[in-house]
Amino acid sequence: MPTYVFICLDCGKKFEQFFSYAEYGVKKAVCSYCGSENNRRKMTKVRVKRGPSEKIADLSDPSLLDRVDEDPKLLGKMMREMGNDMESDLPAEYGEVIDRLEAGQSPDEITSAMEGGTESASDDAVG
Repeated sequence: MPTYVFICLDCGKKFEQFFSYAEYGVKKAVCSYCGSENNRRKMTKVRVKRGPSEKIADLSDPSLLDRVDEDPKLLGKMMREMGNDMESDLPAEYGEVIDRLEAGQSPDEITSAMEGGTESASDDAVG
């Protein structure tokens, strides 16, 4: 049975009431605090599941892409979301790259480390 949320117009309190589909609109909601039938239904938030194509479209927002260049953690978050939405198996390196990005490593540092170079680009400047 669905739960509906109401606001009592007499006492001002919010309350929930269960109605079957057949009862809704026929049976009056009664405030569980003061017993009044003088109320209105409160519209609750609705969650809509979006498919991968809508999420990818959101990720192509130019303002977001500009920030990705400057923020490896944001890039890692985007890559994780895209990977979660993909139905194919991703290589193990994909997860490692995401972990490194989310830890704050730049793409250049990750490339260098994964190609067998130094652990970070700053080590080159020191050595």
